[in-house]
Amino acid sequence: MTSEQIKILTPRQALNKAYLKEKILRSEIDLFKENLYTLFASIDHEEREENVKTLLRDFLNNTYYKNKHFINTLRDVDLVIYLENNQNKAAVLTEVKRPKNKLEMITRDNLNAKAMHELIRYYLEERIDHKNNEIKHLIATNIYEWFIFDAILFEQLFYNNKKLVKDYEHWRDKQKTSGNTDFFYDEIAKPLLDKLDSEISFVYFNLEDYKSLFEQNEKEKENEKKLIALYKILSPVHLLKQSFANDSNSLDRNFYNELLHIIGLVETKEKNKKIITRKPGKERDTGSIIENAILILETENTIAKIKHPEKYGETLDDQLYSLALELSITWVNRILFLKLLEAQLYKYHSGDMHKFLDKNFINDFDELYKLFHQVLAVPHKKRTDLINKKFWFVPYLNSSLFEIGELESDTIKINSLDDNTPIELYKNTVLKDRTGKKRHENLPAMYYLFEFLDAYDFTSEGNEEIREDKKTLINASVLGLIFEKINGYKDGSFFTPGFITMYMCRETLQRAVVQKFNDIYRWKCKTLADVRNHLADRRNTKDILEFNAVINSLKIVDPAVGSGHFLVSALNELIAIKSELGLLADKNGLVLMDYEARVENDELIITCNSGEDIFEYRAPRKPTFSESGIYDSSRMIFVREVQRVQETLFREKQTIIENCLFGVDINANSVKIARLRLWIELLKNAYYTEESDFSKLETLPNIDINIKEGNSLINRFPLNADLKSALKTIRYTIEDYKNFVRNYKNTNDKNEKNNFRRFIEDIKNNFRTEIGNNDPRKKKLSSMVFELHNKYQTERLIDVELSKKDKEKLKHEEKKLEETIKKIREELDGEAGNVIYNNAFEWRFEFPEALDDEGNFIGFDVVIGNPPYIGIEDIVWDLRRFYESIYKSAVGR
Repeated sequence: MTSEQIKILTPRQALNKAYLKEKILRSEIDLFKENLYTLFASIDHEEREENVKTLLRDFLNNTYYKNKHFINTLRDVDLVIYLENNQNKAAVLTEVKRPKNKLEMITRDNLNAKAMHELIRYYLEERIDHKNNEIKHLIATNIYEWFIFDAILFEQLFYNNKKLVKDYEHWRDKQKTSGNTDFFYDEIAKPLLDKLDSEISFVYFNLEDYKSLFEQNEKEKENEKKLIALYKILSPVHLLKQSFANDSNSLDRNFYNELLHIIGLVETKEKNKKIITRKPGKERDTGSIIENAILILETENTIAKIKHPEKYGETLDDQLYSLALELSITWVNRILFLKLLEAQLYKYHSGDMHKFLDKNFINDFDELYKLFHQVLAVPHKKRTDLINKKFWFVPYLNSSLFEIGELESDTIKINSLDDNTPIELYKNTVLKDRTGKKRHENLPAMYYLFEFLDAYDFTSEGNEEIREDKKTLINASVLGLIFEKINGYKDGSFFTPGFITMYMCRETLQRAVVQKFNDIYRWKCKTLADVRNHLADRRNTKDILEFNAVINSLKIVDPAVGSGHFLVSALNELIAIKSELGLLADKNGLVLMDYEARVENDELIITCNSGEDIFEYRAPRKPTFSESGIYDSSRMIFVREVQRVQETLFREKQTIIENCLFGVDINANSVKIARLRLWIELLKNAYYTEESDFSKLETLPNIDINIKEGNSLINRFPLNADLKSALKTIRYTIEDYKNFVRNYKNTNDKNEKNNFRRFIEDIKNNFRTEIGNNDPRKKKLSSMVFELHNKYQTERLIDVELSKKDKEKLKHEEKKLEETIKKIREELDGEAGNVIYNNAFEWRFEFPEALDDEGNFIGFDVVIGNPPYIGIEDIVWDLRRFYESIYKSAVGR
């Protein structure tokens, strides 16, 4: 083994980047500093190794593991951290040396020393003799220097080495010349490491390098931040590979339950299945959002104004509840999006930013209505003077999320809700009074919601920081899980955990990208590494833009989109793939050379400086001059680079969402949630535009057109239906249709958007009409009717002389033809009026991106998702029979 094979990582480089950027509590960092100080003060270089082990155990226990994970010796292993607070499974194996014992301790340049030999023996003993497959890390330390190895490395290099395993077993069974440990170290482990030709990576740090940072009086923020990575590298999250708060699979139950309470819902169990329902009668709060909405809907007899009330339920109560739930989800969607926006702007401006979700600023539902529809949905120049005076700092977003929806137009808007009816606080409310005790007074729903959201931390994007308060972090990614649960597991929806969507998207999309390059350039690549090798010699900006276009031509669809989790994972994975291929570039084709995009814990993380730093955007400020009056050009170069990276990430996300990602769901609420998730992903990289002198945010595109409502299993028209005659009739080409959709996505003018929407609907309606007219059955019917009239009825009119036999034959043929005509008419009329088709989704023309220039359906490159979980007994009989007639089914398990 040579020094070139050694790869040394810093704590910041080694940490999961999603965990690295998670804030640490002030109390945690203070305790860490205090215990480090105590550790250093207690070190005696002359002490025996046993005393050193005791010091380390006390430090780890007092800082992280006490009462949670047992730490003790194990046979010859100096210190072991167990998975639980018992001694069942050893997870971290540690070899401890005295600071003066330099002979046996490994170094940065030489790992072939006794401490490493011992770790190899400990690992083999645990894996082979004790069948322990729960080992996470191995550590060698002399208190000052720390070498942390991932157990995966030991598994690959040592446990999977058949010769080593055989030698170990022979040595253990005393079949070697000697059975003592020195023989194993000198005759087995040492020669193995000498001949090793694989890379060995490990985390290294020296506590003495941090000594000045944890002196008791040290309070400087920047210096304290340097301790965060050190704190986290020794934590259970890293060493035991535990999940953490920023994990998109982790649901904060307190947040979830109290949000349900404010809305007016409750989670219950029904036949071992969790369901979301309206609160029972006696527990209902008339001031909750959903009860408030139901009362207004009932008072205004809104059901009578709805076109198809039956789709909301069979009874009036069911219809009122379903309508109120959909409206409530729409409103809470907007509010949560705004909370994320508020937190992001607060971070962009380093805390120098007004809050707008505050009861002192938005004091009733009328003001909230203005914020939604007269501020966020209206450009600054088109806002009234009165609106601009109050909301001058609130950006225009252009998102259709803040347009008055069709259901709101037909029923009620948020300003219809009663402002004054109070709601009882949740029994385990997060709200506290000035003394820190739980509050008990009642609050109006809007005030309650604002204060409730303010009790949590939504600023999950950015670099690692110390959190001075004790607010719980709410990750934007987990909102999809929350809303899918609030939606009530409707229509078989089931939230797919992040580790599954991440794995499925990574495996599928990497293959899809390789296949796409192979198809276009006739390569024979098998992996992304092969593709990267082909791209290595073509690095000019023209080539970079061309290769990006190849990836951007991928079409990915989730036909049961739910909360949009798969599409968000796909979005992140495609950006990571571009980064891995060296194609992540700005609009001019200039690659982001010093940056890496990777997906960790289903989160897209952008790092720079060889993984040392997490990229972080701040609102650019006007050029400044130093005290001597010299223009600070170096700072402006840095600002421009940060701006370029943020713009690139936003543009890449926008391009991929618009061109590559499509989704369908039968549930209207799921469609809204999926759109929200994609808008949130764009919001994470929102930036201030140079054209506005960095005073206004870039507007969001109209991506709602890529996520549509419908039953993706049912379509009236076949996928091979001919669109050519329809195109001639409507005077538009497929390219025109695609351009209308493209322009709709990118316009920020409301009138233009409505015009494009009308053009798109006209085209689709014409397609329906023309394809319907070209139905072979209709043509056959027309021909039969013509034959019936000319051959049979006309002959009867002119009284043609026929024999009795011929008359009977003619009458039989006429009857048979009439029966066939009747059958075809009944079939066509049945389809036209069949409720099965009410929610049919026409893949043929809903997504023009899936059509070629002739209008032929070419489909998608990737179909990915998690199908609805519905028992066959829960599907209505007519629909069940229809599915069985067009789809093959597997029987049994």
